[in-house]
Amino acid sequence: MSASISIFDTTLRDGTQGEGVSLSADDKLKIAKKLDDLGVHYIEGGIPGSNSKDIEFFKRVQELGLRAKITAFGSTRRKNTEAAQDRNLLSILDSGAQAATLVGKSWDFHVHTALQTTLDENLAMIYDSISFLKHNGLEVIFDAEHFFDGYKNNPEYALAVLQKAKDAGADWLTMCDTNGGTLPHEIHDIVASVATHLPQANLGIHTHNDCELAVANTLSAIQAGARQIQGTINGYGERCGNANLCSIIPTLQLKMGYDCIESESLKQLSNTARYVSEIANVHLPVNQPYVGSASFAHKGGIHVSAILRDSRTYEHISPELVGNKQRILVSELAGQSNILSKAKDMGVEFDPTHEQSRKVIDKIKDLEHQGYQFEAADASLELLLREANGQISELFTFESFKMLVEKIAGKPVVSEAFVKLKIDGQSVYTAAEGNGPVNALDNALRKALVQSFPELKEMHLSDYKVRVLDEKDATAARVRVLIESKNMDSTWNTVGVSGNVIEASWEALVDSMRYALLGQIGQVEKLPNNAGQHGLVNH
Repeated sequence: MSASISIFDTTLRDGTQGEGVSLSADDKLKIAKKLDDLGVHYIEGGIPGSNSKDIEFFKRVQELGLRAKITAFGSTRRKNTEAAQDRNLLSILDSGAQAATLVGKSWDFHVHTALQTTLDENLAMIYDSISFLKHNGLEVIFDAEHFFDGYKNNPEYALAVLQKAKDAGADWLTMCDTNGGTLPHEIHDIVASVATHLPQANLGIHTHNDCELAVANTLSAIQAGARQIQGTINGYGERCGNANLCSIIPTLQLKMGYDCIESESLKQLSNTARYVSEIANVHLPVNQPYVGSASFAHKGGIHVSAILRDSRTYEHISPELVGNKQRILVSELAGQSNILSKAKDMGVEFDPTHEQSRKVIDKIKDLEHQGYQFEAADASLELLLREANGQISELFTFESFKMLVEKIAGKPVVSEAFVKLKIDGQSVYTAAEGNGPVNALDNALRKALVQSFPELKEMHLSDYKVRVLDEKDATAARVRVLIESKNMDSTWNTVGVSGNVIEASWEALVDSMRYALLGQIGQVEKLPNNAGQHGLVNH
């Protein structure tokens, strides 16, 4: 029977200490619910009494009825005081949390330098604090701060700290690589030594990522006998971050045979990682293992040809096990296999023996050379494939647009766009203002089309990115614009490239609206053949 691993999530406490991460009480509650759905066993909510957000969180989280144990964080009592009078410990009791994480010093250097007290008093602080919380009915996880550095400097004292915590009744003894500088083989040897000295203790591991080793160090600790892992979703945390639960959990479960969470819950891992990323407003790296959008993405033609026969040729696990999916990218490296796979996903008929297939591949490579990027713009790619397949007919024709940007001293900038189209043989001329030139263009284009295509009322732009392609050309550089659009049912991305950011934006805008109309009227045969002045259809 495989060993069970306790999952302790500290995203809401240690994770918020990362640069750029700030969560409101509402944010914390939303994430706590998501973590509980994933199946973690402990959710560390913060430091009760330290700020109004954490106070509100501990008060409101009780109403959610979560399965996970809500844990409050604090430190041992102050030196030369009584635990029962320590404001920090009393705040933990008042929080209503089911468990407490209590951090104490295990490195003699820190005892002398940071606490400025004696080694014996530090042991007394640990014992008194844990005993006090246990006497009041809390489960206690003792975090031995700087344990590995302390062990390497003075192993007898580091072990004495854990022994004292165990004597006081601590339920878990967690060894912390607080500075993140310990190597995997050191972690393994030290944890194995502790397991020998304290054979009945429940051991945990808490690592930081300063050497890019937090995940590896955690796995080494588990192999040596630790049975609880502390970490964060997406590895958020101070400095270089904490151990990333999104990598640790599937590795332990799928590759090392440990039980962490339910298999069905593991399928929520990618969704959880992206959800937390959105709430925290921190970009999720596309190449993050297991859960990133590129984790199972394939670009090279040889790779694609092989995985279409058997995905095991270039994938270490089935992406569905962690709630991710296989993606085929189309780019300058693309071969016929890539195009066929994307066309199949989009429901586009594409004959591999037809000369048009080779022409589309060549066209895509040429456009990528100019700076287009279809990996992140599937909607523009689908329009290109359908056009090459003869599935696009004209609904409106672009004639012209112009912009007026005016700045008057003491007043905000005003942008106005003028758009001229031909719809059903009739010229349509509209003008609209916006808080910037792209917004004004969007408003004017939408105003011109919505009378004939009211379904466009349901869509809106949700993201806008500009990337300079030739930095050496400074303000004359070509730019790539990526636009994300949404309606009630879906999200799609389009691309435009030009030496003029307004023109690049226009291309992406037009493609966005063309795609919104795809399939709405007469299936797909209803799109303009010349919608962009320099759009994909004219390249």
